[in-house]
Amino acid sequence: MMTPKERLYKVLRGEAVDRKPCICPGGMMNMIVEDVMDIEGVFWPMAHSDSNMMADLTIGMYKNNGFENFGVPFCMTVEAESMGAGVYMGTKITEPRVIKYSIESVVSWRELKKIDVNEGRAKVVIDAIKILKEKNDDVPIIANLTGPVSLASSLMEPMTYYKELRKKKEQAHEFMEFVTENLIIFGKAQLEAGADILTISDPSGTGEILGAKTFSEFATPYLNKIIDELKAYAKGGTIIHICGKLKSIYNELNDLHSDAVSFDSITNAKQVIENVSGKVIMGNVSTFAIENSSKESLKNISNECLKSGVDILSPACGIGVRSKLDNIKVLVECAKQYKS
Repeated sequence: MMTPKERLYKVLRGEAVDRKPCICPGGMMNMIVEDVMDIEGVFWPMAHSDSNMMADLTIGMYKNNGFENFGVPFCMTVEAESMGAGVYMGTKITEPRVIKYSIESVVSWRELKKIDVNEGRAKVVIDAIKILKEKNDDVPIIANLTGPVSLASSLMEPMTYYKELRKKKEQAHEFMEFVTENLIIFGKAQLEAGADILTISDPSGTGEILGAKTFSEFATPYLNKIIDELKAYAKGGTIIHICGKLKSIYNELNDLHSDAVSFDSITNAKQVIENVSGKVIMGNVSTFAIENSSKESLKNISNECLKSGVDILSPACGIGVRSKLDNIKVLVECAKQYKS
């Protein structure tokens, strides 16, 4: 029988495996639920700022028969905070969120701080990865980055940002270059600390918001720059997650350099498989269903997802913190028992 790491590595390389893996990367695609906190006696918001607690929580998910990976952090505010944004750390049942933007316009990008991987929560994440590496080498550790569009729109007011992509293109590209360079620094540090796989989640970089043309100009090149710079360090492979309906950007998804593409439950997996080639397909069990459906209903949803042809079973987005651990176990069991 393959280890979880061997299985995920092989899937991302397009090689044959004994069965499909079931993962939840972390970052925007948070994997932690209240049940795991209660079992482990480790709680948010403290765990967002403590490397040992962070490591203990993601280990707790795996050892209690949850997802077959380790993934940190549990939010998408680490990079924004490191670059000067104000962040509210949330509660036991709510994730951290940006409450104060760093700049008012793309033209002000030079006022932003650079990410320092030796301080703050960036260091917490890196230290947590080092701890995880020592604890269990059979479980894949996933490094997480907030996508460049999502980070940019966390550093300034999103509607202003989207308007200035069109009205102030030159400065917007300078801003995006700076954001991307900092993401590469943080991603490289995570991978050098011992993470195996890189996931970039860009929920604000959806085709629904940007449209195909702007996606091609302001999302694709910067996502690809991160992948190209870091793929040598991501020994297990790379994943990009895009939210929203993907129909308008199927062609653009083919241009992404990641090994795998992950997507929201609003998108039909069969259509992605038909329109996106050369990519491992990951997804896309509804997080609403994970939190609110019965086990039997969730089993049917998960099996339908597997039947549709996904290579990796996973939630379609970050799971709700009040989702039951027993429901997460349903996904894992479906992946273990599914026969193609």
